[in-house]
Amino acid sequence: MKKQSIRRLNRGLLLLLDVASICVALLFAYMATIEGQEITVPLAIWAVGNVVLALILFAVFGLYALLFKSVGVVEMAKVVACSVLIMGANAAFVIFTGAKCVRLATAIVYTLTLAVLVMLVRSFRRLLNALKYHFADTHAAEKTRVMIVGGGEAGLAVIKEMQSSDKISYKPVCIADDKIEKQGMYLSDVKIAGTTSDVKRLAEKYKVQEIFITIPSLCKKKLSEIVKRCQECNCPVKILPGMYQLASGQVTVSSLRHVEVQDLLGRDQVNVNLDEIMGYIEDKVVLVTGGGGSIGSELCRQIATHNPKTLIILDAYENNAYDIEQELKRKNPELHLLTLIASVREEMKMRDVFDKYRPQIVFHAAAHKHVPLMETSPCEAVKNNVYGTWNVAKCADEFGVETFVQISTDKAVNPTNIMGATKRICEMIIQTIGKKSEKTKFVAVRFGNVLGSNGSVIPLFQKQIAEGGPVTVTHQDIIRYFMTIPEAVSLVLQAGAYAKGGQIFVLDMGEPVKIYDLAYNLIKLSGYEPNVDIDIVCTGLRPGEKLFEERLMAEEGLTRTPNGLINIAKPIPLDETKFFPVLERLCKEAYAETDDMKKSVKELVPTYTIDPRDSVAEALETCCGNVKEKARGAAKKKQKGA
Repeated sequence: MKKQSIRRLNRGLLLLLDVASICVALLFAYMATIEGQEITVPLAIWAVGNVVLALILFAVFGLYALLFKSVGVVEMAKVVACSVLIMGANAAFVIFTGAKCVRLATAIVYTLTLAVLVMLVRSFRRLLNALKYHFADTHAAEKTRVMIVGGGEAGLAVIKEMQSSDKISYKPVCIADDKIEKQGMYLSDVKIAGTTSDVKRLAEKYKVQEIFITIPSLCKKKLSEIVKRCQECNCPVKILPGMYQLASGQVTVSSLRHVEVQDLLGRDQVNVNLDEIMGYIEDKVVLVTGGGGSIGSELCRQIATHNPKTLIILDAYENNAYDIEQELKRKNPELHLLTLIASVREEMKMRDVFDKYRPQIVFHAAAHKHVPLMETSPCEAVKNNVYGTWNVAKCADEFGVETFVQISTDKAVNPTNIMGATKRICEMIIQTIGKKSEKTKFVAVRFGNVLGSNGSVIPLFQKQIAEGGPVTVTHQDIIRYFMTIPEAVSLVLQAGAYAKGGQIFVLDMGEPVKIYDLAYNLIKLSGYEPNVDIDIVCTGLRPGEKLFEERLMAEEGLTRTPNGLINIAKPIPLDETKFFPVLERLCKEAYAETDDMKKSVKELVPTYTIDPRDSVAEALETCCGNVKEKARGAAKKKQKGA
C-alpha cells in the first residue's frame, strides 16, 4: 500500500508539472507571436483544449508510467510523437476554423516549447546526475577507474549508467575497441583510446583499476584472447554475460559478472537444439539415478521442461534429492514428479522400482567418482559403480526400458585408478547386455572433467584463493579435457536421441588444458599475482592419478554424428563366456573386502594399471607429506616477504 501511494504521488506530481509546462508553453507562444492581442473567449477555449489534448495524449503514450531513471531514446520519441500530433491538431484548428485569435506560428512555437519542457521534466533526474558527474563530482578520487572493452551499444549502456547514477562507484576512463574507424572518437565523453591489443598500455596510461568486457556477441576463442591480455594488467576483469541481455535492455553495471575459467577454454560450447531432439522424452516415464548430483540434477532440470509423463529422481543422498525436488516443484508446478531415496546397490529395491513405476527411459548417473577417495575405498567403487550399474542395467532389460544411457568418463580409458577401471567395466556391462537386449537400447556417454560439478577442481581453487592460499596442484604438467555442465547434459540427452544400442558417445572437447594454467588464471582473475600474493604449490600426483587423460583406447575408432562435435567410439568385442563369471566373482570379492579384488578388475580391464606402490596408505602418506612440506615452505616465504 505504501508503494502504491508513492506511485500515485509521483504520477500526480508529474501531471501537475505537465500542466505547468503546457501553461508556460502557451504563455510563451502568446507573447512571442500574438502579444498585444486581447485574450478572447475563443483564445481561452483554444488554450484549455490544448491542456486537455496534451494530457490525454501523454496518458495514451504511457508517459505517466515510466521510471525516471530509465528515460531514454524511446521515451523521447514518444514525446516527439505527442508533439507532432498536437501540432497537427492545432494546424487543423487554425486552417479549418479560420480562427483569427490564433496564428499558425503560435501553434508551432507552442508545440516546440512544450516538447522541450516535457523532455526536461522527464529527463531532469538523469540530467542532474550527469551534471553532478561532470562538474560536481567531489568523490571522483574514490571511484574505481574502469576501462571498457567494446565501444558498441552494450558498452555505451554501461558507460551511461555509470555517468548518470550517483550510487555507482565506477568511473569510465577509456575504451578499447578493435574498429579502426572508431579510434580517437568519444563515446559519451569517454575516449576510444586504442584496440584490444593495447589494453595493457591503456591500463598503465589511464591508471585503470578494473576492466569491463562489454562485447556480448564475442566468440569464445576471441574472448579467451582478450581475457588473457586483460590478465596482464593485474586488475579484476568483469564480463557482460550474453546477447540476450542486450536484446532485453538489461545491460547494466550489475549485470556484469566476474570472468570465469570457462571463458578461457578457447572454444565455443557444444550447442544442441534440445527442442529438436527431446521428442523421445515427451509423455514418457523417465528415471534419473543419482538425480541429486551435479549432472543428474541438471538432467532433471532439462527433462522437466520437455513434458515427461513422470520424472523419477532416485538418489541415495536425501539432501541433494530434496534440493532438486523443491527447485523443480517451484519452477515446474505442472510436472508429475516422484523422488525416491534408494541405493542402486540394492538389487531387490531396483527391481521393485522398475516393477512398480515402469520407467521407459533411464539416465544412469549414480556413481562414486572421486579418484583419491576410491583409491582408499576400492571395494566401495566396485559395489556402487559396477554392481550398481549391473543391477540397474539388468532391470532395464528385464522390464523393457526403451533407452538406457550410462554416464561414463574419459578416466575409463587405459585407467590407472580404480574409479576409472570400474567405469570401464560399466561400459562393458551395458555393451554386453545391450547386445542381447530385444527391447532396450543401451548406450554410454564418455565425459571429460566437468567445470563447476561437485568435487571439481575449480570450486577447490576458489576456496583456497578465498582463504589466502596456497592453491594446490598435483603436478605442473598435468592436463585435462574440460566441459561445462550444460555441455555434458546436452551430450547425454543427445545420446538418448541417437541411441541405437551398444554405442559409446564421445565429445570433441577441443584441446586439453593444463591444471596449473587454470590455477594461475583463476588467481589473476581474482585480482592477485600468482606466486606473489598467492602461491601455487605442486603436491605430487595422487594415488591412481595420471598426467593426461585419453578419450579412446587403441582398439577404438570414431564415427562422427550429425552434430559434428559428438562422436561414436567403436565397441571392443568381449568374450561374454568369460566376462560375466569374472564379474560375479569381482562383486563377491568387493563385498567380502578381499585384497584380491583388484586382480579381478585387472582381469576384466587388461589396460588397468595398478598403482605400483606397496600400499595406498603409503601413497597417501607420501602425498600428504608433500603438501605439508610445501605449505610450510610457502608460509616461510611469506614471513620473509613480510
